[in-house]
Amino acid sequence: MSCKERGQPRTIVFLRSTAATRVAAVCFLALLSSACTDSAPARAAGAASAAASATIPVITQPARIEQMGIEIEAVGTTQANESVEVTSKASNTVTAIRFEEGEEVERGEVLVQMDDTQARASLAEAQASLARSKSQYGRSSDLQSRQALSVAELEQVEASLKGDEARVAAAQSRLDDTVIRASFNGRTGFRHVSVGSFVSPGTMITTLDDTSVMKLDFTVPETYLFVLRRGLPVTAVAAGLPDRKFTGTVTNMDSRVDPVTRSVTVRASLANPDGVLRQGMFMTVSLQGEVSPTLLVPEEALVPERGHAYVFVVDGNVVQRREVRTGKRKPGYVEIVDGVYEHERVVVDGTQHVRDGSVVEEVGGGAS
Repeated sequence: MSCKERGQPRTIVFLRSTAATRVAAVCFLALLSSACTDSAPARAAGAASAAASATIPVITQPARIEQMGIEIEAVGTTQANESVEVTSKASNTVTAIRFEEGEEVERGEVLVQMDDTQARASLAEAQASLARSKSQYGRSSDLQSRQALSVAELEQVEASLKGDEARVAAAQSRLDDTVIRASFNGRTGFRHVSVGSFVSPGTMITTLDDTSVMKLDFTVPETYLFVLRRGLPVTAVAAGLPDRKFTGTVTNMDSRVDPVTRSVTVRASLANPDGVLRQGMFMTVSLQGEVSPTLLVPEEALVPERGHAYVFVVDGNVVQRREVRTGKRKPGYVEIVDGVYEHERVVVDGTQHVRDGSVVEEVGGGAS
């Protein structure tokens, strides 16, 4: 067989193989197209699932404006509105006690009587001298009018008269000092003397306190000086009276700041009509500065970082990370001075999972 003859069958075989290959290729492409068509919905569903998994659930609350002032808390000690230790001006013996311990007394009421025998004798002697001087002055005036007595002699008699009048006044004052009276309305304390006791000047007989109004002294840091003013309302509570709250007002501030503690002493007055407050009681006092509109967000919304404060604000469904300046605080809330506007929603739960630009879904929170 020649080369030509031998080559002809091979050519036919090659053509047949080529046709089979084409059929196989067409089937393969059809299968591939079918597979791609079938996998497109799956890819779309997978993309949708991935997108859903990228959405972060968070809880938000709106920033809102409330009326609020700076609140200051301090501790202080009460003092009676008026308080004295009742003592004697002179050494003497107690002859009578006219008060009961813990009794309410009025101004001018007799508390203690001292021995007045010597004082009365001195007064009688001075009064006798005064009577004699008045008589002499009357005769001398008559003689001087008739030119029988010189003006100098009349002036000498007049001076003697005025000296006797002064001695009577002094004797009367010593007699008055033997009676000790209440200097103001108040309540007496314990009695420290008895009838027959000899007391010296400065010896305490009892105490007298006017507790109808109590003074409360407390210290406030100098950083709050701009808040303090007379008439500022205060509220105070005492550990010994847990069910009572006492209200009052600031009456004065010390003129100096303590250079050691950097604080100023403030005095407030508290009404005490039933007398339950006593001098020296320890009280916790709170006062509030002038109330003004204040933008507040929950404390949970703050994210501190390197000395700065941030919040995450939700705009649509995208988070914005903003730096803010904070101000006053009250339980659960903090004032935002700059960085957030009213009604903007801030993330309060989920801050640890979000970043600037995160896509979120609000699943709860307060109403706008």
